[in-house]
Amino acid sequence: MMDTLLLDTNIVSYVMKGDTRAEKYRPYFAGRTLAISFMTVGELYEGAYRAGWSEPRLRRLREEIRRYLVIPFSFAVCVTWGQLRAERRKQPISVADGWIAATALAHACPLLLII
Repeated sequence: MMDTLLLDTNIVSYVMKGDTRAEKYRPYFAGRTLAISFMTVGELYEGAYRAGWSEPRLRRLREEIRRYLVIPFSFAVCVTWGQLRAERRKQPISVADGWIAATALAHACPLLLII
């Protein structure tokens, strides 16, 4: 998946909202297949439901998500998540961030994070 770039949830959110903060990440998108983790899908829906989005707005969210390659969970991702969380006990990583990082590691693709 060398041409695949996994985007962190915050970056996807910036892009979807048309937030100007997305602009500094766009140069990294060129020539890449943009992907998101299954966890990012969950986080996007969590935010939408917490905000009480209407059905038309949820439909637009589904359409936006379809623009990305969604990398699903797998046995390899689960094993990688467990290893990562165990290794990071002294410097904990959140459950959600752990799933996103494990997705990138298990699929050997770079992860674009907020800088």
